[in-house]
Amino acid sequence: MGHGGNVIDELMADHREVEEMFARIQAMTGSGQELRDLIDEITIELVRHSVAEEQYLYPAVREHVEGGGPMADKEIEDHGRVEKMLKRLEKMSTDDAQMSPLLQQLMEEVAAHVQDEETSLFPMLRRACTPQQLDDLGDKIRRAKTFAPTRPHPAAPSSPTASKLLAPGAGLVDRARDFVTGRGRS
Repeated sequence: MGHGGNVIDELMADHREVEEMFARIQAMTGSGQELRDLIDEITIELVRHSVAEEQYLYPAVREHVEGGGPMADKEIEDHGRVEKMLKRLEKMSTDDAQMSPLLQQLMEEVAAHVQDEETSLFPMLRRACTPQQLDDLGDKIRRAKTFAPTRPHPAAPSSPTASKLLAPGAGLVDRARDFVTGRGRS
């Protein structure tokens, strides 16, 4: 969850983690509890990552990157699509015929989002910010992931201010539910 380093290093480490989890899904031959546990892990990581980006990365992109507003809006739209897919996966049985196509769609959507961030957004942010600003953002992202929800909440507001106010409460409830059910402990 927390890797250290500046914001770009932190988020790229998250990206590699999710890619590794997707590779594990693609290598699976069955379904059942093992698949459910892995989907839960992916969901937890993607939700925390998205909430932290929406709270700190995209506001920084708006502030520091020329033309950053539309760029941030596009990334937030990507998150919305992913969160809706995660919500559907959360409710779906692992033997549902729609599970595999939906997982494939999720992997493609996340891969495109990662590619966009790493080839476009991150280099622009690196040029626009000082190393200290990038380090400070990395610290904020790590803190945000600690308190972020672990389940998709597609109806929750995605504005940075609303997210900063509501995410810790939702995160507390999600982590309590996870503790009781054992979710995310694989």
